[in-house]
Amino acid sequence: MYDVEKMQAFLRGRLSRERFAHTMNVAKECRRLAKLYGEDPDRAYFAGMVHDICKEDPRQQQLEWARLSDMGLCPEEEAAYKVWHGVAGAYFLRTHFGVIDEDVLRAVRFHTVGRSGMSLLEKIVYLGDMTSEERSYSGVEIMRRTCNESLELGMLYALRYALKKQLKRNALIPHYTLEAYNEYTRMFPENTYHI
Repeated sequence: MYDVEKMQAFLRGRLSRERFAHTMNVAKECRRLAKLYGEDPDRAYFAGMVHDICKEDPRQQQLEWARLSDMGLCPEEEAAYKVWHGVAGAYFLRTHFGVIDEDVLRAVRFHTVGRSGMSLLEKIVYLGDMTSEERSYSGVEIMRRTCNESLELGMLYALRYALKKQLKRNALIPHYTLEAYNEYTRMFPENTYHI
């Protein structure tokens, strides 16, 4: 379906050594989660591999592509440069590589903010990014164990973690993230995980 070797070579030339290692770790984790939950492992690997394709582009370029995208850049995202690369990445993959798989494009677009109604692939990429091999933040082992039990519970835990981080930074919160948090909180109203 996709030329993985060609994309890997492209990314190796485009990204820093650390970012490239991260993308390959995310791809590997996405493949593992795909096998565990019944998604196409090759498709998940590709989506994980390209999730940060625009992460190290100049901010102005990221913003330009994010604005050109037809994937719903919201005002809160437009004010937060750290999330531009997801929207820009989906646009870049569509326009420069001809990727037409909307699920792959949405997985790249929403891997930073999440959204309600995420597909299996979208959840896998979101969580694969948060639990990749090199991640060492406080709570990552709980996150990994939770993802192995349930992707939905993993999403709730991950969204709680992300919201807590954004609140500490006094950051704006995209409506996509809030809607996703509300969706998973409704699924697990009795859940008492603390982050």
